[in-house]
Amino acid sequence: MSLLTDVTDATFATDVLEASVPVVVDFWAPSCGPCHKIRPFLEELAGEPSGIAFVKLDIDVNPVVPARYGVLSIPTVMVFVNGEPRGTVVGAKPRKHFEDLVAPHRT
Repeated sequence: MSLLTDVTDATFATDVLEASVPVVVDFWAPSCGPCHKIRPFLEELAGEPSGIAFVKLDIDVNPVVPARYGVLSIPTVMVFVNGEPRGTVVGAKPRKHFEDLVAPHRT
């Protein structure tokens, strides 16, 4: 079972932009090998107490939101705070990159 909740183009505004906590969004696709490589890092971070929500958005079936935020390659992981993007990691980077992305937003 994934600790990352699925969001869609239809639910993005409510689940991410209107969230009362920072939200990390994993833009991914099932056919993306590097996306599967970083998923364990995100699952581990999602399992730690942080006051941050973790979600994933499948760009193959939800093209509107990725286009709106300029997601041109995957994996792309963005953190949103108060409805605004506040940081991005593009590519299958080491876990430290994702730790550094979320660290400023932990409670």
